Amino acid sequence: MAAFDAVRHLANQPEAVEVALWFHDAVYDPKAADNEEQSAGLAKRCLELAGRRDFAEAVAALVMATKLHNTDTAPDAALVVDVDLSILGQNEERFAEYEAGIRAEYSWVAQDVFNAKRAEILQRFLIRERIYSTEHFFAKYEHQARKNLERSVRHLTTR
Repeated sequence: MAAFDAVRHLANQPEAVEVALWFHDAVYDPKAADNEEQSAGLAKRCLELAGRRDFAEAVAALVMATKLHNTDTAPDAALVVDVDLSILGQNEERFAEYEAGIRAEYSWVAQDVFNAKRAEILQRFLIRERIYSTEHFFAKYEHQARKNLERSVRHLTTR
């Protein structure tokens, strides 16, 4: 949440962004393809029970933006997605820890299959003109994220 705290002032709906960030991985099963839908649904149900129906819709839309890292789906989606992707631009050591955690989550996948699929996912970020949509995250993380992703793809494809 520290990544969001630094840009809270840029959000149109800072409370919705913060709640979406809390909920975006509330449901996480590495074997499931609908984690974001489940997380968005959970957020929506919780907020509706609290009497915040309109707010629930905004939060659910922001959670769903993290599925495909689509920043065009809702106001403030770019902030949510950039915060979510901020791990990609961390220092080499922290990024390596993150990658090791991803591998552990998918330990049930054969190494060669994991390497190919993970490289494909990371390559999708590298072919973008920009990984980060907001100026703040672009300036802070873009260069390091590209270095991390390039190194990781090389490692995954040369094994």
